[in-house]
Amino acid sequence: MTDDAHASGADAGEPTGPHERRRERTARRLDAADAAGLIAFPSRNLEYLTGFAEEPGERHFFLVIPAASAVDSDPALLVPALYETQVREATSVGEIRTWSDGDDPVAATRDLLADRELDGGRLLVDDTMWARFSQDLRAAAPDATWGLASEALADLRVRKDEAELAALREAAAVADAVVVDLRELGADAVGVTEAALADRIAERLAERGGRGVSFETVVAAGENGAKPHHGHGDREIRAGEPVVLDFGTRVDGYPSDQTRTLAFGGEPSEEYREVHEVVREAQAAGVAAVEPGVPASTVDRAARDVIEAAGYGEAFVHRTGHGVGLDVHEEPYLVAGNDRRLEPGMVCSVEPGIYLDGRFGCRIEDLVVVTEDGCERLNRTDRGWETGVEADGSSSGET
Repeated sequence: MTDDAHASGADAGEPTGPHERRRERTARRLDAADAAGLIAFPSRNLEYLTGFAEEPGERHFFLVIPAASAVDSDPALLVPALYETQVREATSVGEIRTWSDGDDPVAATRDLLADRELDGGRLLVDDTMWARFSQDLRAAAPDATWGLASEALADLRVRKDEAELAALREAAAVADAVVVDLRELGADAVGVTEAALADRIAERLAERGGRGVSFETVVAAGENGAKPHHGHGDREIRAGEPVVLDFGTRVDGYPSDQTRTLAFGGEPSEEYREVHEVVREAQAAGVAAVEPGVPASTVDRAARDVIEAAGYGEAFVHRTGHGVGLDVHEEPYLVAGNDRRLEPGMVCSVEPGIYLDGRFGCRIEDLVVVTEDGCERLNRTDRGWETGVEADGSSSGET
């Protein structure tokens, strides 16, 4: 029986939501990891398990998940009292305990762990937990031993469920729509600063239904494009020069991440057109290599072979791609030496690039989902450099 079938909620007489299923799968994985429980604090792990997104703060905020075999295996949240209403509205966790300013949060933590018989045994804590909170957990459970939550969560988070895929598809569609907006600018982008165009991208993402930007938007004109993570500055865009545009937004917490390299208001140099075609062929080769059972390094090799054959191997200075989920960068990493085999439900970027120092850069990036027999592109817009006309992907010859 699969995890999803086991967690379908049939025993309770009603279906459970995705966060409940994730908590149930986590509890079973804790038994397999010989761990008594897992403790998350405000992080992507907490969001994954509850649907509640919150940045770490000064107050103690813990999700406790006992192993499935525990006498009392029900998850519980310990939150500051000022969060109680919004946490109850946002999550399906049945037990929510609160502590007030003036109370001792370590004592409240100790009581919760003792009630769940988690004051001893092996506990897995959020990999990103701040030291002050992990130290307080040690004080609350001095007889426990400790490990990292990724032991139980990494293999769950790397394969996306249908709710996650739906959000990722929608976020990718928002980014695609903004790429079309940018292409339509044409010569109107000439003279605009990188920063102003980045602001325009953020506005368009919001207008199209996205929430914020998923990372600092890259608008890298001309020689700045040779810096893979340039960001954006006061450099003005010039007619016919390549501009690397790497951006995304979030939908239901899940990000898009795509890159197009465009030329506004004129044709780029013959050298750039040659480089762009090499990168497009490399990206197509990388996408074609994505299928279940293939080592992640094979995808990197497929894209890199094209660039090396064209004589630009030393100018491809980063891995071919990375996994994408609640974190923009997560497993699986498409890089030499990573023999992890791809599995259906994994989502990753395929983004080869060529960077010629002091001259220009070119990168093309799509997100793909590994399917049962290959992969599905989440980004579908044209991958060419042309602007001034609406492009829908039909001229790229790629699906």
